[in-house]
Amino acid sequence: MALTKLACDNAKPQDKDYKLFDSGGLFLLITKTGSKLWKLKYRHLGKEKKLAFGPYPIVSLSDARDKRDEAKKLLADDLDPSVIRQEIKKEKIQENANTFEAIALEWFENNKPSWKPDHAKNILARLEKDVFPIIGKYPIKTLTHKMLLDMANAVKERGANELAKRIIQMCKHIFQYAIITGRAEKNIAEDLKGLIKVKPKGHFAAIETREIPEFIQDLRNHRAKLNRQTYLAVNFMMLTFVRTNEMIKAEWSEFDFKEKQWIIPAQRMKMNKDHIVPLSKQVIAILEELREIHNHPKYVFPSRTQRNSHMSNNTVLMAIKRMGYKGRMTGHGFRALAMSTIMEKLGYRHEVPDAQLAHSKRGDVAKAYDRAKFLDERTKMMQEWADYLDDIAKNRIVIAGDFSKRKKA
Repeated sequence: MALTKLACDNAKPQDKDYKLFDSGGLFLLITKTGSKLWKLKYRHLGKEKKLAFGPYPIVSLSDARDKRDEAKKLLADDLDPSVIRQEIKKEKIQENANTFEAIALEWFENNKPSWKPDHAKNILARLEKDVFPIIGKYPIKTLTHKMLLDMANAVKERGANELAKRIIQMCKHIFQYAIITGRAEKNIAEDLKGLIKVKPKGHFAAIETREIPEFIQDLRNHRAKLNRQTYLAVNFMMLTFVRTNEMIKAEWSEFDFKEKQWIIPAQRMKMNKDHIVPLSKQVIAILEELREIHNHPKYVFPSRTQRNSHMSNNTVLMAIKRMGYKGRMTGHGFRALAMSTIMEKLGYRHEVPDAQLAHSKRGDVAKAYDRAKFLDERTKMMQEWADYLDDIAKNRIVIAGDFSKRKKA
């Protein structure tokens, strides 16, 4: 006879455990302590087994019958319900262990050997600062579109629009890794494409050629106000027009004073190739003075506060701001200034200063980068550029030289 709710409710504990049977092997075990537990007795491969469904009344009579029927369906397919339950439990435990942070760190370590050290450092810093505190603890399968969107918007709120977009792109790669390794089924970060809006990227602020005399004069007027190394760094950047990151991390071991060359190693270059910077007499003079100032064993521009580190990437920018050029000039602006002035005033064709700038353009990825390309012309150009700036400093006017012979060459 099938059980009723009333019979389940009225069942009282006795001296020994006893069972109230329903149908299809389902029964309610009444323990002598008063507990009421649903069980299913079944046979699989000739062996009698039991499967627990939970306590009554948390699991109702109707729920217990549904669970029995589900188990019977598995048995009909020659599957053991107990084994299936263990596998599901194991899978859930594994899913809970597969947090976004755990998978992201695994993805990071897997890709780290193929990244430049600085890039790897930046990736980990972004994860630790902006991602892990928000979604890191959650199993990756439980994350939602809104959780990712809220995380990105939190970054945007502090004005870091481009960073917010990059973080979502990074999450997209992490989700793809999780899918490939069998721990996620859908890349929800991919669905957010286009939802993280960024402001149009503008050009770096740069003065024009006609403003060079004023800038040089302002720089010299601030000589006493700026730290000597900072003053020399601004001059060095103007003369070499390298990227800020390339300059501040320069090491003495990279300079060949006999050949008058600075060879920037591949890991600090955008194109991931060594780059030669010919050294003018003026640059060599700056380097000699820097050696006398600090005699640092490693860095050409060492940090003033941390002995084993290099100058901050904001040092030059802050110096330019102190000169009154906020919004008008940046460290990167020296590159645009040199490019336009060298072509316009020194008469060099575009390819020569462009090679010295080590520009990487779309479509050039497959082309072999020759660090010595136009090197003879670049060497001559760098000295002429330094002399040109010296002449401006002395005359305080933009020099318009006669370079017709070079143009015809």
